Order: sequence, then structure tokens, then C-alpha cells
Amino acid sequence: MKTKLLLFISLSLLLGCASNKANNYTQKIDDNTRAEQIKAMEFGMFICWSFSTFSGQEWTPTLDKDASYFKASGCDTDQWCKLAKDAGMQYILFLTKHHDGFCLWDTQTSEKKVTNSPLGIDVLAKLRKSCDKYGIKLALYFSESDWNWEGAADGKGWERGIGINPEMKKAQLKELVSQYGPIEFFWMDHAVGDGGLNHQETVEWIHQFQPNCFVGFNHGEPAGRLSLRERGTPGPIGDPSTTKYNKDAEANYKGYLAAEFTYPILPAHEGGAAWFYSLPKHDNLCLPAEKVYADYLGAKKFGNIFSINIGPNYEGKIREIDVKTLQQVGKYISGELPPPDVN
Repeated sequence: MKTKLLLFISLSLLLGCASNKANNYTQKIDDNTRAEQIKAMEFGMFICWSFSTFSGQEWTPTLDKDASYFKASGCDTDQWCKLAKDAGMQYILFLTKHHDGFCLWDTQTSEKKVTNSPLGIDVLAKLRKSCDKYGIKLALYFSESDWNWEGAADGKGWERGIGINPEMKKAQLKELVSQYGPIEFFWMDHAVGDGGLNHQETVEWIHQFQPNCFVGFNHGEPAGRLSLRERGTPGPIGDPSTTKYNKDAEANYKGYLAAEFTYPILPAHEGGAAWFYSLPKHDNLCLPAEKVYADYLGAKKFGNIFSINIGPNYEGKIREIDVKTLQQVGKYISGELPPPDVN
């Protein structure tokens, strides 16, 4: 009897833990409480890895390319997460799909996906495991539309043709919020349109599955609780000078409860991409650790979160110079190195 009782208690505890883990992101909590949790994340790594890693340009036309164009020879998500930990970061913001429509997870909605590439693995699933291993939270970037959808002009922005496929957009988002655990927030890229599902509808769709997942849009119709400041700066909510592309929403939309800003760790340069891995000739280009640390302090000051952008290389590794720079930032944050004067 005693053995049966112990087994029952053990099973109950296991089920309780599993239930609590699920409830952390499937049961609604107060928005203001959730906003404080988002703000407390402070600093994270924005990972951009897709077709553009191999094209040498920021936007990569897609209709003449299949999954084999993604030629990665490896995928070291443990390196990404360990570096994030060393740098004092609490989350990774991962690009799941850029405008080219190439999906970095094992989607059932398209053949243009990473599991059909030579790499042949579900990168998002692997990243989820590495995040859990290193205690790193996960957020997702998603291009709302893509150039494979009807009405789009391949390789062009929204003004040259918007791809419309709202059911596809809903199906892809459902996979992301149903199969990969808790998602802290979505970074929605409106550069090629909303895909036929407007921003308020997009927020409501995501919240059916993960009601505590904040959703932000880099421009277009204001919606959601998260202000996105692409190539932005730290500052209070409502200050339009903090963002390059979303000034009207920042100044006038009253729904924001938290703000994120991001920019590439690569400084301005000629040729190659900025948000993705650029070109081998730029492997020694990187912003100084002092600049990154200063904006980390700004994020803390204003209750923002700061996503420094990194582009893994052809082998799925973060460049050595980025590793060195972010490890130095981490030492400033931890006090292992005397912090620089950034005033």
C-alpha cells in the first residue's frame, strides 16, 4: 500500500509540474503583470538565418529557389544559447520565416522549409531544446506575408504587390504557437504586407493559443501590446524619436505596455547584408562592446528590452568577433570587468 501511495504521489507531482508548465502560457494572466515580465527580460539576441545568409543581400527573391538554396553545413544552437547566457541575455528572438517564405521549422504548409534542405533538421525545435538547456527564453520573428503568395511581386516590397493568403498565415502561426512551447513575444515584420489578416486579427489569433504572448508590428496598423523599434533606441513609450519606421504609432497608439528595440551588430558597410551574415570579407566588422553595453543600460533605465541582431554564418555558428564582443558585454554586466564610462 505504501509503495502504491508513493507512486501515486510521484505521478501526481509529475502531472502537476507538466500542468503548471502548460498553464504558464495557456492560461491568461493580467496584461500589466505580463508586461512587467517582458520588461524584466531586458537583453536578448536576435538571430537571422535564412536564404539571405547565402545570397549576400538583405532581401532574396525566392520564386526561382527551393529549399536546397539553404546550404547550411551545420547548426550550433547550443553555441547561440551559451553565448546568450555568457552575454547576460535572457532570451533569443529567432527568425522563423523571412519574406522569401523559407520556413526554419518543419511546417506542413510549404515544401520550402529547412527539413527539405541539405541540413535536414527542424532548426526551431533544436533551438527550443538549447534554450531550455541554458535557461534562455524564446521569442519569434515572422514575416506576415511572403513572395510565394498570390499577388506578391517577388523580391519587392508591399508597394509593388502584397501577397494575400490569410489561411496560410493562420496555419503557420498556429504551428509556431502550438508545437514549440511558450513564446514570449512575436516580432511581426510588415515589410511585404499583412498577408490578408490584419494586425488586430493576427493578435486575436495568436492569443487563442498563447494569451500571454505579446505581439508587436514594426509598422502598419498599430495593434498589440509591444512597441517594436526597428533600428531604434531606448526610451519611454510614446517617444517617436526612439524608432525609425513606426513614429506615428509610437506617438499616438495607446495600447503599448512594453517596448523592444533592435539593430544589427554589424556596423554600416558596403555590400552584403546587415541583419543576416554579410560576406566573409566583413568577418572582422562589429560594433564595439561599449556601444552595445550602453544601450543595454538604456534598456534597463527605460524598462525596454534590447535585441542585438546577429547573423550566424554558413556553418550555423556565430562569428568569432561577435562571440568576443558579446562575451565582453557579459563581463561588463556581471561586473567581471569594470564597466566603461558610456555617458
